[in-house]
Amino acid sequence: MIHQAKAYLKFIRCSKNQHGIHSPFVYQLITKCFYHKKKRKAYQLWKQAKKSLLNDKSFIEVEDFGAGSKVFKSSKRQVKKVAARVGASYKRARLLNRFVYYLNSKTALELGTSLGLGSLAISLENNLQLTTLEACPNTLNRAKQLFKKMDCQDKIKSVNADFQSYINELSGEQKFDLIFIDGHHNYEATISYFNQLLKHKHNDSVFIFDDIHWSKGMEKAWDEICQSKEVTVSIDTFQWGFVFFRKEQAKEHFTIRV
Repeated sequence: MIHQAKAYLKFIRCSKNQHGIHSPFVYQLITKCFYHKKKRKAYQLWKQAKKSLLNDKSFIEVEDFGAGSKVFKSSKRQVKKVAARVGASYKRARLLNRFVYYLNSKTALELGTSLGLGSLAISLENNLQLTTLEACPNTLNRAKQLFKKMDCQDKIKSVNADFQSYINELSGEQKFDLIFIDGHHNYEATISYFNQLLKHKHNDSVFIFDDIHWSKGMEKAWDEICQSKEVTVSIDTFQWGFVFFRKEQAKEHFTIRV
């Protein structure tokens, strides 16, 4: 927590809004997407989904395959408490939902389903097919119940698999418009997934990394990803890092308050 607090103070000092942004692509992204205020039906639907989880008093047995939880000490966890502590906030869910809409993404891959709130943020009222991976079967089963309740089961393919196994089996021809990496919050795994998934991008793809300031290791991974010769535009919004591969763009890094 101390590391994250220090990282946030540094972020505040360095971050800016749309003023002073000279890249037309990034300026349009910030003004027409990041700061877009028009309401979408998806926002209310997402709130309903989260409310249903917050009212769920049942327990699930969770297997942690990533960096583990800084909150929960037991593997037996109440759904309502997991929903309250884990996953995107309402503000972040809105951002992710309109980001997918703004880019008109058609194919997406999510590493880390959890209870499915991030998956719904990507999918609700957006015309795309999402493949989401979750290694814990009990957690995934609860997420699938939520997808069915929200009538999104046809656009979300839920896969019970560890990330590495799934990536190894991906066809080299498979490309994704958007890849959301929300699991295994450590340096080694994050860099490994980034490098392996590069062959599944195209010029207009975007990768989103969660918790880029989670630890010194995650910050190191994020810095290396931004410096990659494959990346042209990188955007740090503190919790999430966005990277683009548009060859027509000059290489630039942005730290943006959202």
